[in-house]
Amino acid sequence: MTTQTSLFGAPAGREVLSLPDAKVWLERGFLSPDEAAGWIARLRRALPWRQEEIQLYGKVHPVPRLSCWLGDAGRTYRYSGIEHHPVPWGPVEPLLRQVERATGDRYNSALANCYRSGADTVGWHADDEPELGRRPRIASISFGATRRFVLRHRETRQKHELELTSGSLLWMGGATQACWEHRVPRTKRAV
Repeated sequence: MTTQTSLFGAPAGREVLSLPDAKVWLERGFLSPDEAAGWIARLRRALPWRQEEIQLYGKVHPVPRLSCWLGDAGRTYRYSGIEHHPVPWGPVEPLLRQVERATGDRYNSALANCYRSGADTVGWHADDEPELGRRPRIASISFGATRRFVLRHRETRQKHELELTSGSLLWMGGATQACWEHRVPRTKRAV
């Protein structure tokens, strides 16, 4: 989530997706393989990962991934009936500043997701909760195994798939969250 205006552009190395009603770009190699490997090891150790539970159709189910909400004090985030209170940025702050320089945005919170295997997933959703603002700008860095990321237009059902490799930075802004949903589907591939 961001609180500042950013200019949308395409510096060298960024792949701008041509999607209606969206502003999305991907920068593969945002972090070098060594940087990405270092960060994944730090994040695994330093963050207080939790497996939340969600109630669906009267039954309680474990959320199929681990998560940790980081951010500025007071940046509570609620989705799927789960209320997250942020842990301080701490060791993640240098990475936050690097992302802010790359995107031109100021971020006040982040949701870290850990997909432990191909069975871990996140279903169709948009990051459109009221606390994220009217036109949220989302930056997402991938670490570890390559995972498929799918976007789907809410009205036309048009889909666009990306392979998010370790160290890549995905940015979504403009009307993307209002007009598109996204997911990380399950996979039987070894990840």
